[in-house]
Parts: sequence; structure tokens; C-alpha cells
Amino acid sequence: MPSLSNILGHSVLRTALHVTQGPRYRRLIEGSKTPQEAQVALLRRILATNAETEFGKRHGFSRIKDIDDYRSAVPIHTYEDLRPFIERQELTGERCLTSEPPVYYQRTSGTVGTPKDIPVTESGLRRIKYHQQISTYARSKGSAIFEGKIFAITGQAIEGKMAGGTPFGSASGLIYQSQSKFVRSRYVLPSELSAIEDYEAQYLAMAIYGLADPAVTGIATANPSTLVRLLSVINQKADEILDAVASGRLPDAISPNARFEKRLTRQALRAKHLESRLKAAGHLTYSDIWPDLRAVVTWTGGSCGIPLRKLSGSLPAAVTVIELGYLASEVQGTVNVDVRRNVCLPTIFDTFFEFTERDAWERGTADFLSLHELAGKGEYYVFVTTPGGLYRYDMNDILRVTGRVEETPTLEFVQKGKGVTNITGEKLHEDQVLVAVMAALADGGIEPDFFIVLADQESAGYTLFVEAKCPGHGIGPDLENDVDSRLRSSNIEYDGKRGSGRLAPLKVRWLQSGAGDEYRRNRVANGQRDAQFKYLHLQYAHECSFDFSALAKPG
Repeated sequence: MPSLSNILGHSVLRTALHVTQGPRYRRLIEGSKTPQEAQVALLRRILATNAETEFGKRHGFSRIKDIDDYRSAVPIHTYEDLRPFIERQELTGERCLTSEPPVYYQRTSGTVGTPKDIPVTESGLRRIKYHQQISTYARSKGSAIFEGKIFAITGQAIEGKMAGGTPFGSASGLIYQSQSKFVRSRYVLPSELSAIEDYEAQYLAMAIYGLADPAVTGIATANPSTLVRLLSVINQKADEILDAVASGRLPDAISPNARFEKRLTRQALRAKHLESRLKAAGHLTYSDIWPDLRAVVTWTGGSCGIPLRKLSGSLPAAVTVIELGYLASEVQGTVNVDVRRNVCLPTIFDTFFEFTERDAWERGTADFLSLHELAGKGEYYVFVTTPGGLYRYDMNDILRVTGRVEETPTLEFVQKGKGVTNITGEKLHEDQVLVAVMAALADGGIEPDFFIVLADQESAGYTLFVEAKCPGHGIGPDLENDVDSRLRSSNIEYDGKRGSGRLAPLKVRWLQSGAGDEYRRNRVANGQRDAQFKYLHLQYAHECSFDFSALAKPG
């Protein structure tokens, strides 16, 4: 049970959130009655504020009267389209994209490609904090997540500086550092942990601090795969971790000169208790570590469903999984306003949204839609305009309408648009692969640790690479046929191309133990941010720089 001090702290926090964030939350709910009005007012404000920038003059912001004018004047942009403006604005101080100068950049590698630096102004930082505070209020209102401590994994606040001297990093880390001492005291992990460069050492430090504190009632991390990986580290290095918990000393492997705001204290009884749980079961679960855990805040959509399923047996039965919301370095797209039902409402006062129907965009025949024009529970590509200088920006994300709050559709993330392959017209989607592979593996009694499907244009076929604890080699052909059959059932174009012989039959190759972790380490070493890491389960073979064949078992 949470201690008296934690219960009192929770009461203080809830009261403060109710007073300060309750009105902001209610404004968002009230705004959902008139989304078109809110969106038009926002667009006009963005255009007026930035009319005298280079981008604004070039596209005639001062002459734009309505949304149709805006769409006629400003084409769709990718990051590469905006990169010259961003880099020149940073180097020269010219007002290229925004009248307000950037004071920070969120660095992200995205899902593929070279790093992107998203400019953030002073008011942009306030908006990020504003949305975080509303989200915190909604979680407090709808769950018991804050009854004890929070095990929150954030990015590094300052990773370096741009060519012009402006810092870049992860805004989540920056916001964490700016919290009051009282709020920071309720978090388990010191913010300095995110600056540990060694991948394994950082996880080891997180594990030690986490196991040392039994009062955790909430976990927050962008991707649930981080929690799967952390639990693996805990069980692989249990002796070393429990020794550190008992002694109150961090191993030299973490950093011999590490200085953290939160000191580690001796927890001999705690270590002994966990050691007994480990000996009894042979491994530790999150239920063993934090029996009072109430909620986990993370992404649940797209490929994140796979690690969530792997975590389900490790979490206490009563845990609530709270959707983090549609969140990217470029934009805070939604706020989860009802954490019991995971209802994510678009940030209508801060992000101007446009959409195209998924199938139409992929056919090249799309019409652009405003937020209030979305119908049913369709799937859409999303494009955003922000006060921070992104104009009709192609997020390359697919969102799904899940329902409505008043007149505003609620949204969930489906997948990256890049999660589509097309060798010979089949247009295979990552979500189709996820469903087919997971169902086929389940039927075969196989629990995967990792899998990926690669589309090979040279051989005109797909290969499924699978890592599992006890793969049944004898069922290889059956698995190949099962996955192939499911893909043919879910995708009429795939079925047609297979039937005509334009696509070769799908192949299965079993991976050595640890291949998935090795792939993740490789991607992090090549620029992927660990906290934002997302496994792509469908890629083109020529775009995948990692050699899975080298880690495949013979046969």
C-alpha cells in the first residue's frame, strides 16, 4: 500500500491540478462543440503572426482569407522541403518560418531517415507544457496513477547544440527538469539518467532505481517495448541489480563519476524480498517489483500492441493501460481526455489539421478534409500546420477515427505511412502483416520475441524473420502457408498478385536468440532515439541496413 506521505502528496497534487488545469481541460471539452470555428480561428492567427516571415511572404499569408485559399497558396511539405528554412533560420537569425525565434529543437530520427530538428519557440515550449499538464489532470481524474511514485522514462533534455548555438534534445526531458521540486520528488528516476550514453548502462541504472522503490503506482514511457527490454535486463542482471539495491551503490559500469539529483540509499530488506521472489519463480515480473502498480501510460496503437501483449502477464491484474495519445516531435496531436476509455481528443486550439482518406491518398486521388469533415471510423493520412513553423506538413502517419466528443472526432494512431510495401501492385500494409503473423504464430503455439517481414523487390517476394524461444522448425512450411493465406484473405491485391505468380510465396527464416535486441541496439547506434524507438514490422529489404540473414539459423 502507498505510504501516508505518498497519499498526502497525491491529495495535494490532485487539488493543485483541479484548480490549475481543470479550467483548461473544460475549455478543450467545450471547444469540441465547435471544432470548425476553433480551427479557422487558429489558422488565421498562425498566418497573421507569421505573415512577414520569408515563408509567409513567399506564400502570400497576408492575402489568404480562408482554408481554400490556404490550400491553394501552400503546397504539402515534408521536412526536407522545410530543412533549408530551418537551417538558415538557425544560422542567420532570419525570420524564415516564424516571427518568434526558435529557442530549442526537438531532434528525432523519425522512423527511417536522417535526423530531423523540429524548431520550438518559447511559446511552443509553453504549449508543450500546457498539453502535458492537461494530460496529467485527465490521468489524475480518471485513475489512481499518482497515489504513489511514478516511474517515468524521458529523453535527454540537452543532447547538443545546433550550428547556430541553439540547444537540441528531447522536450520531455526539458519539461521534466523544469518541474517543481515537489513534482520531481514523486518521480523515481533522476533526470540525469537520460544523459548516460551507454545503452546497456542506462537500462541498468533504470533497473536499479526502479527496484529500489516499492511505492511505484504509475509507469510512463512512450513505447512499451522499452518496458519489455527493461524487464529482460532486470532478469539477466538480477544479481548485480539486487546487490546495488542492497548496498545503495551504483556499479562502476554505469559511470564512475555519475552524480544524480536523487541519491540511491541502502534497501537491504527490499533486495532480500525481491531475491526471494526471484528464487521462488526463477524470474521477476512487474507484479513482483511493484505490486501496487495502478496504471501504465504508453502508446497502444500500431505495432505497440505486440510488446503490450508480451507485458500483459507481467503486470498486476488491475493495471489500467492509458493511451499516451498521438504525440510526435512535430506535434502534440491529441490529449487523452477519458483515460478509462482512452478517448483522445485533437488539440484543436493549437494544431490545424487536414486529412485525406487513406486509400485515396495512396491512389493519388485525394481531396483534403478538415477535422469536422471526417466521417464514420475511417482511416486518414494527417497533415498539420503549427504555430512553430510547420505548414501543411506531411506527418506520414495514418490515424483512425474512433468516435466523437460532441462534434469533434476522436483519433488513434494506426501506423506510419511508410509501413506500406508495393513490389508489384499489392500495397501490403504493416497492420495487415501484424494481424496475419500474430494470428499464425498463435495458432502454431509460438510466442515471438521479435519478427519482421522484408519485401525483396529482386525476388518479388516476402521473407518473415522470426525470433522465438522454442521455434518449431518442423512447422516452417505450415507457418509460411498460414501467413501467406491470411495475407491473401486480408489484401485482395496481394491475393491477385500471388495467384498470378507475380509475387513469390512467402518464406520463413528463424532468427538466433537476441536478434531483436541486436537490431534495436544497431538502430540506436545509428541515430534512432531509444525512448522513441518503434519496431517496423514491414520494410523493403533494400531500405533495411541490418543484415537479418547473418543472424538466421541454418536451414
